[in-house]
Amino acid sequence: MLLIWVVAAAFSTRCHADDHQEDGIRVISYNIWNGFEWGKDGARRAAFIDWMQSQDADVAALQELCGYDLEKLLEDARQWGHPHAVILKTEGYPVGLTSREPIIVKERLLEGLWHGMLHAETLGIDFFVVHLSPADAGFRLREARIVADRVRSAEASDFLILGDFNAHSPADSDLDRSRTALLQRYRKGDEDNETHDNLLLGEFDYSVVSTFLALPAIDVSLRHTNPVDRFSYPAPALVGQYGQTEESVVDYRERIDYILASPGLATRCTNVAIVNSGVTRSLSDHFPVVAEFRR
Repeated sequence: MLLIWVVAAAFSTRCHADDHQEDGIRVISYNIWNGFEWGKDGARRAAFIDWMQSQDADVAALQELCGYDLEKLLEDARQWGHPHAVILKTEGYPVGLTSREPIIVKERLLEGLWHGMLHAETLGIDFFVVHLSPADAGFRLREARIVADRVRSAEASDFLILGDFNAHSPADSDLDRSRTALLQRYRKGDEDNETHDNLLLGEFDYSVVSTFLALPAIDVSLRHTNPVDRFSYPAPALVGQYGQTEESVVDYRERIDYILASPGLATRCTNVAIVNSGVTRSLSDHFPVVAEFRR
């Protein structure tokens, strides 16, 4: 009886994996925090690769690939089963995309953007990978309008806009009412910065994400995540960095990482998780967003 159960379990697991490959697309968006200190933090990089292997994703959109070039990104990507990869640039804070299937680069856009945008197609989906300004609300809004124009011009039937938006969603405005410590931190930062304001007239700014929602693009996290767990930054890996403490990484929680889908693709979204517990607490200062779609 035990032998039959073991064989049946193995068969079931294999079939489940096969079903995932045939019927679903699993997408990860992840800001990996300074490219593991520009490659110096080998332990965190190895732990990240182990986690990626466990996720069995079909596509990964990565931000802050600092110190990476295409060869290095492919070296990592092959370890989590992705023989295809593209990168926006090789200096500063690049974004990139890795996939099980071939990738077609449609545009690498740097002009007018803080870190740039990568537009590429794989698995029949147009991916717009972004990392918007971390410091200036007005600049972010201009970036959002540029990217939104590119999405409209692409006229893709299925698209995802994903990455680190450094912006709040109007859907989280009720949650933001209780984030008084976070708001005060931003206000203090704006007072100390003579050139940039992260807030809009001293309040959280929802115009950036609203620009994308108006395309329309659908925030797929809303239907599948519990509001109290809807935060993607900061992770406990930041404790001891930039004055962060165990208390502050809780007090300053916010959602700034998104996967936004075209309406038709959003209807095929079967699950979303902001993976803000477990091993991801130590892999980056951000938490990853993982979404699954029917083909």
